[in-house]
Amino acid sequence: MKLEGEVRIPSGCAIAAVISREGKGITGDVIYNAMKPMHDRSNGLGGGFAAYGIYPEYRDLYAFHIFFDHRSTRKECEAYLKERFEIVKGELIPTRKIPQITNEPIIWRYFCAPLGSMVASEQVDESEFVARTVMKINTEMKGAYVFSSGKNMGCFKAVGYPEDVGVFYKLEEYEGYSWTAHGRYPTNTPGWWGGAHPFSLLDSSIVHNGEISSYDANRRFIEMFGYKCTLQTDTEVITYILDYLLRRQGLTMEEAASVIAAPFWSTINSKPEKEKERLTFLRQVFPSLLITGPFSIVYGWNGGLMALNDRLKLRSMITAEKDDKVFIASEEAAVRVMEPDAENFYAPAGGEPVIVRVKEGKF
Repeated sequence: MKLEGEVRIPSGCAIAAVISREGKGITGDVIYNAMKPMHDRSNGLGGGFAAYGIYPEYRDLYAFHIFFDHRSTRKECEAYLKERFEIVKGELIPTRKIPQITNEPIIWRYFCAPLGSMVASEQVDESEFVARTVMKINTEMKGAYVFSSGKNMGCFKAVGYPEDVGVFYKLEEYEGYSWTAHGRYPTNTPGWWGGAHPFSLLDSSIVHNGEISSYDANRRFIEMFGYKCTLQTDTEVITYILDYLLRRQGLTMEEAASVIAAPFWSTINSKPEKEKERLTFLRQVFPSLLITGPFSIVYGWNGGLMALNDRLKLRSMITAEKDDKVFIASEEAAVRVMEPDAENFYAPAGGEPVIVRVKEGKF
């Protein structure tokens, strides 16, 4: 008989999330403690969190979280950033030494604003300017990796179990209105700091449980539009697909979900005529962005969360509520840690997006 750790667990990986519709602050220990009962879904090769609303004093600035492998790399990257941004503040991200987290890179953050003259010279809007900067650093600057680049949000990730990663980054000292979490069990890709979830671009972040069998087709399509998949993990492509559909193509959240977890043609044909036309249009225009393979994801952005399963629901995911909060997790046990009295538990159907937004003006 094979023991735990000696057999591949294809349904591994743990995800969890919590959001306050009223925009109320939630401390980071709430989410990293929720990962403890799902410990065996991970194998210690990656854990991470995305938090929204944690930098109110710098809410109008982009917060770059960057891994560096050497001080000289940091100086080179910083010089490049100064050519393109006004850096208001740069500092080491606070961490605590714990035996469970080792071989950490230099972990830095910069709060900065794009220089108007540089944005104008590239003839793009501010968001595209920042996205291009991230892509250039991550593809051309060896030893530097921007793993978070949004406003008033940040990702925190490492090689380790998620509950240890939370302690390492002192997340109990942060307060945000929305959190997502991931415990990694890599099956086809290496475990390294850059490959841990969440994956993020601007204020978008993704945590994912599953495998993407359509990865090559998805990657080839999305790289035609300036995105580069360099992080040795299939999940990275989901982040770029959603950025492309939502920010660059202007689709709604529901429409984007209908692209990446598109209904079967038989399902589309059974819909009322107007909906049938809309779904047919999306499938015909974006066929290469259908994500196949088992997955459950939580997509975070400034102001909301979306939970989504693949269209066959081959990965577990539940939602629940209590007062103004909504909870999402791979298992009920994680929700019960965050809120013992949670109610209205629900298992979304395959391809059914669960979208939660913070009330307008509350974040």
